[in-house]
Amino acid sequence: MATNNTAAFDTTAVRAETREFFLSGWTWIEGHWLQILIATGFGLLIVLALQGIRRLGERLCARDTSLFGWGRVLGRALARTNNLFIVAVAARLVTRYGGAPREVDEAVGFLFTVAAVFQAAIWAREIILGAVERRTEGEHAGEALMSALGLIRLLVSVALFAVALIVVLDNLGVDVTGLVAGLGVGGIAIGLAAKGIFDDLFAALAIIFDRPFRRGDAIAYDQTNGTVEEIGLKSTRIRGQDGEQRVIANKVLLDKELRNNSRRERHHVKWTLGLSYDTPVDQLERVPAMLCEIVESAGDTFNRAGMVNFGPSAILFELEFDSASADFQAHYDTRHAIGLKILRRFREEGITMPYPIQEVRVSTPVQPSP
Repeated sequence: MATNNTAAFDTTAVRAETREFFLSGWTWIEGHWLQILIATGFGLLIVLALQGIRRLGERLCARDTSLFGWGRVLGRALARTNNLFIVAVAARLVTRYGGAPREVDEAVGFLFTVAAVFQAAIWAREIILGAVERRTEGEHAGEALMSALGLIRLLVSVALFAVALIVVLDNLGVDVTGLVAGLGVGGIAIGLAAKGIFDDLFAALAIIFDRPFRRGDAIAYDQTNGTVEEIGLKSTRIRGQDGEQRVIANKVLLDKELRNNSRRERHHVKWTLGLSYDTPVDQLERVPAMLCEIVESAGDTFNRAGMVNFGPSAILFELEFDSASADFQAHYDTRHAIGLKILRRFREEGITMPYPIQEVRVSTPVQPSP
């Protein structure tokens, strides 16, 4: 019987509060109809403006080159503008300008807070994900990297909407200290348990944004030389020069110096030439000019040439030059041609390049006298 009385009491209280809410609202409308009408007009304008912004975002999504690619990211966020947020903004303007009673103002304020917080989370999520996807466009990424992007979408969505929920609860007067502490401890536990996975995931993000290399680039790392075949969630696969596939963790790959030969601007060559000690000094003086002429006739860039040391069996000259392009095959062929031209020119000038000489002396042991 007590339970029935309590239920009846609760139902009566709810009915009374509901009746008071509608009566206060009707009284407000009767006393402030002009302000409400003006505010409603402005609210309709805001609704139309936000609808227009959303349609603008949808049009920007269809333009790949708008604002150098960022227009599509911005348009994607604007296109996710929610109808609830649009209505909440208009209703908030009406209640503020029209001087609504406390009950109505608190109800509309709560609706506006919820709509605005979650709308901000949606905008932030679309901008972050759009920026990540924009950086990966044209990378010809494999399934593993697509899985990484899927995991990134999940993590970003969970994080943003968790923050939005906490903000909403805080505005409702709920003590969120324990909830924040629990989420923090849980996040630390998950982070420690999956530290290796997150290290490689963040390394994959660093590769996406910093772009030290792309799929198809020829790179040199530590003792590994090869072509990047796939950039994955945890590792990168490199096809070695001998045909083998090498799998290197993303974090390890970024810990050491990495050389990207596909972005090389030129090839640098440094040769040491040994000339005979019998070569006249006036001919030795002309050697740098000869070498400069030979290099430039082949189309490469001459840097320097000159005598550097007295060797055991020859006078040592050094030649440095740069290739005209970064193409390895073209550089290889030009370097071959320059070498042959140097040999031909030296023979025409009578300059010899002696073979390395090493003198070996063998002594006969002295026989003891009888």
